[in-house]
Amino acid sequence: MPLSWNEIKARALVFSKEWASEHREHAEAKSFWDAFFNIFGISRRRLAGFETAVQKLNGKQGFIDLLWKGTLMVEHKSTGKDLEKAFLQVQDYFTGLKEYELPRYILVCDFQHFNLYDLDENTQTHFGLSELVQHIHHFGFMAGYEKRTYKDSDPVNIQAAELMGKLHDALKAVHYTGHDLEQYLVRLLFCLFADDTHIFEKDIFWEYIELHTHTDGSDLAMHLHSIFHTLNTPSEQRLTNLSEHLAQFPYINGKLFEKVLAPAAFDRSMREMLLEACSLDWGKISPAIFGSMFQTVMNPQERRNLGAHYTSEINIQKLIKPLFLDDLYVEFAKILGNKPKLNEFHRKIAQLRFLDPACGCGNFLIVTYRELRDLELLVLKELYQNQLVTNVDSIINVDVDQFYGIEYDEFAVRIAEVAMWLIDHQMNLKVSHAFGQYFVRLPLRKAAKILHTNALRIDWKTIVATNDLNFILGNPPFVGSKMMSEAQRQDLLAVFKNAEGVGVLDYVTAWYAKAANLMQNTTIKTAFVSTNSVSQGEQVSILWNVLLNEYQMNIHFAHKTFKWSNEAKGNAAVYCVIIGFAQSDSSDKKIYEYETVKSEPQEIKAKNINAYLVDSTNVFIHKRSTPLCPVPAMNFGNMPLDGGFLLMTDEEKVDFVKKEPKSDKFLKPLISAREFLNNEKRWCLWLVHATPAELRAMPEVMKRVTQVKKFREASVAPSTQKFAAMPSLFRDRNNPESFIVVPRVSSENRKYIPMGFFDKTAIAGDTCMTIPNGDLYLFGQLMSRMHMTWVKYVCGRLKSDFRYSKDIVYNNYPFPQNVSEAQKQKVTDCAHKVLEIRKLYPESSLADLYDALTMPPDLVKAHQALDKAVDQC
Repeated sequence: MPLSWNEIKARALVFSKEWASEHREHAEAKSFWDAFFNIFGISRRRLAGFETAVQKLNGKQGFIDLLWKGTLMVEHKSTGKDLEKAFLQVQDYFTGLKEYELPRYILVCDFQHFNLYDLDENTQTHFGLSELVQHIHHFGFMAGYEKRTYKDSDPVNIQAAELMGKLHDALKAVHYTGHDLEQYLVRLLFCLFADDTHIFEKDIFWEYIELHTHTDGSDLAMHLHSIFHTLNTPSEQRLTNLSEHLAQFPYINGKLFEKVLAPAAFDRSMREMLLEACSLDWGKISPAIFGSMFQTVMNPQERRNLGAHYTSEINIQKLIKPLFLDDLYVEFAKILGNKPKLNEFHRKIAQLRFLDPACGCGNFLIVTYRELRDLELLVLKELYQNQLVTNVDSIINVDVDQFYGIEYDEFAVRIAEVAMWLIDHQMNLKVSHAFGQYFVRLPLRKAAKILHTNALRIDWKTIVATNDLNFILGNPPFVGSKMMSEAQRQDLLAVFKNAEGVGVLDYVTAWYAKAANLMQNTTIKTAFVSTNSVSQGEQVSILWNVLLNEYQMNIHFAHKTFKWSNEAKGNAAVYCVIIGFAQSDSSDKKIYEYETVKSEPQEIKAKNINAYLVDSTNVFIHKRSTPLCPVPAMNFGNMPLDGGFLLMTDEEKVDFVKKEPKSDKFLKPLISAREFLNNEKRWCLWLVHATPAELRAMPEVMKRVTQVKKFREASVAPSTQKFAAMPSLFRDRNNPESFIVVPRVSSENRKYIPMGFFDKTAIAGDTCMTIPNGDLYLFGQLMSRMHMTWVKYVCGRLKSDFRYSKDIVYNNYPFPQNVSEAQKQKVTDCAHKVLEIRKLYPESSLADLYDALTMPPDLVKAHQALDKAVDQC
C-alpha cells in the first residue's frame, strides 16, 4: 500500500544523492529505474518491463526502454543528449502498441534531467535530479496519491459502460444469464475499480488475468472464481499453500463476494474484452453516474442512449444544496477557529441520516455522501492544522452506514451498494492525500442499507427509525397518470387510500404523500425531483391539498420548471421541478426561477411558497365544469376517431376531388393546432348532412367510410366500438355559426397563445378548444398579457409548452367585472387592430408572427395597446 509522502520525499532525497554522479546510459539504467520505482514503495519488476519490442511508424523494429502498460513510457538517454528530440522520437512507438497499452505519461531522462509529459492534460514538467524532491508530487500516479477530478462527461464513464455491455452480451450469448450474470458483472466492476485505486495493489487483477490465464479464455472463469473466493476469505483462514499470486489479493468482505455463483465460461474474445476493460483508468470513473450507465448496458434497447438517463451531478446539487448542504456550510463558517464547536459539528454531521426511497443505482446517495465527506475533510483540516496525524482512521467519523435506500430493481440495488463503497474509497484517498497517510477501510465492515422492495408497499420506518432520520431525497419514477401499469395504479391508490380525484395523479406523487405521512411530528426535511405536473394543472389541488392541509407540510424551497438533462449522448430531456418541504416552517424560503428551461436559476426570497411554486398564500385552483364568470362556455374541438380515413392533406384533397367531384361540397377545412399555427391546410370529410343517396353516389367516399367502420370495430375500447354504427361521422359534431379557436398546446416561448376566429365553413379539430359565438371583447381578454400570466401559473404543461385547459384555466379565470362600455369598446377596438395587422402578413404563419424573435413591430405595438386596455378593465 502507498507510503506516506514524508517517506516518499525521504527516499527521493536519498535517490538524488546516490545517483548524482551517474551519466552512462546502458551501464546503470536498469538499476536506476528499479531504484526510482522503489522511491514509491512499488516493484518495477511487477509493473513495468525493459526493452519491450515494438514496430515503429517506419516499419522498423524498436525497443522501448521501459514500459508500464497503460501508464508510463520511459526513454533513457546518456547525459548530454537532446531530450526534446528524444520525446518526439518515442512517439513513433505508439503505432506498435495496442490501444490499452498506450501510456498516459512519457518520461525522458538522462540520469541528471527529467522531462515528464502528461498526454491527457497536455502538460510538461522539466527539472533536474537535484530538484526531484520538490517535483515528486508530479509522480502521484505512481505513489497512489494521484489527485483526480471526476467529471460526468468524462468519456471513460461511457467507454467503461460500453465495454461492460459487450462483456454482458457475450456472457448472455453463452446462456449465462439472470441474477448470476448481474452479480458477476458487479464483482468484475469492483475488481476493475480496486485495481486502479489501491484497494488492491496497483494492477494486480489485470496482471493476474494477463499472465496467469490461457489466451483462449478456457480457464478464465476458474481463475476468477478463485479470486472471488480469496477476496471473501480472511487472511488467517486462507490455505497456507495458496499461490502468492492469489494471496496478494486483500480480504474484502462486505457480502459482495459471499454467494457462490454458477460457473461462467469465457473464450478468447471475451478474455480480450476483460483485458481491454482492465486497461481503462477506473480511478477516473464517477460512481455518481457510472452505476446508471452500468445498469443501462443490461438493456440492449436502452443502450443506444447510453448515459441518457443518468442524473447529472449539477442537477443533484440543485436539490441537496438548499435541502441541507448550504446550511451546513453556513454553520461551519461561523465556528471556524472554535475547536469545541468544530468537534461538536463533526459529531453532528456523523450522525445525520439520509433516505432515498427510489434510489436506483444510488446517484443521490453517492453525491450526498461525497459532499458530506468533503465537508468533514474541511473540518478535520481546521481541527488538525499543522499536526501530524498518525492514525487517519481514528479521526474519520462519516461513514456509508448513515445512508439508506429503497429500490424495486434488484440489480440496481447491488450496483448502489458497490458504488457507495467505491465513492467511500475515493474519499479515503482524498483524505490520504490531505494528511499524507494512506487510509483504506478494509475489510468492508459497514454498508449503506439499501432494500430491494416496492417503496410504496413498505413502511419506511422499518428501514430507519423516524427519530434517527434527518433527510429524505431523490427522484422517484417519472410515470404519467395515463402511462402507469395497473400494479403502479394500485400502489398509488393504496398510498392515497383511494381519495377522491387521485386517478389523475402521476406516479411520483405517491412518494410525496408517503414521505409527508412519515414526517408527521418530526424535523425531517424532504426534497424530490419530479415532473413539473405536480405544480401545474389539475394535479395541484388534489396532491397539495393533502400535503399542505392534511399533513401540514410547508414548502421551504422550490426550483421552478427546468430542463433535466446531461452531457451524455442521447441526452434525454424531462421538464422538472424540485420541491423541498417539511412539517416545520422556515423563515428562509427560496424560489429558484428560470428565464428559460435551459437558463441558470435565479434565487428569490419568499415569504410563503404555495403549491404553484409562487410567493403567495396557499390557494388551489380546482376543476370547474362551468366558467366562474358570465362568459360563453368553452368546448373541445371535434375528435374524428377515424383512423385518419376522413382526413386529408391539401394535395390529397385535390386528387380526391378529381376522382370524386361530388365530394367537394362535403370537404371542409380542418382547424387543428399544428395547421392553424403554421399556416398549413388540412381537410376533412364532414358528412353530417349527407343523405344515404348522396353517400352511395360517391364510391371513393364509401371506401373511406368502410375503413372507418373497420377501424372502430377493431378497437379494444367499447367506447370506440359503439361509434362503428355511424362510420361516416366524426365522434364529435360541433359546428357553430362562429367560434374562437384556442390551440390546446402552444410554445412557452411565445408571449401570447395565438387565437383566431372561424365560421361554420371550418371544422375545429380535437387539438383545439373552441368558444362558440365568442366576440372581439372576449378575444381581446384572452389574447392579453394578463390572461397569459394566469396561463403561465395554473395551466398544465406538455414538456415546457402550455397545455390549455378549459376546466382549470378558462373556467377559473377571473375576468374583469363591472367593465364600462367605453373600456369594453377600447378592448374590442384593440383586438380588431391585432387581427387587422395579422392580415398584413399573409405569407407569415402565426408561429412566425408570435415568435419572440420575429414578431413584427406593429404587431408588438398593437398587443401593447391591447394589454393596456385590458389592464384598465
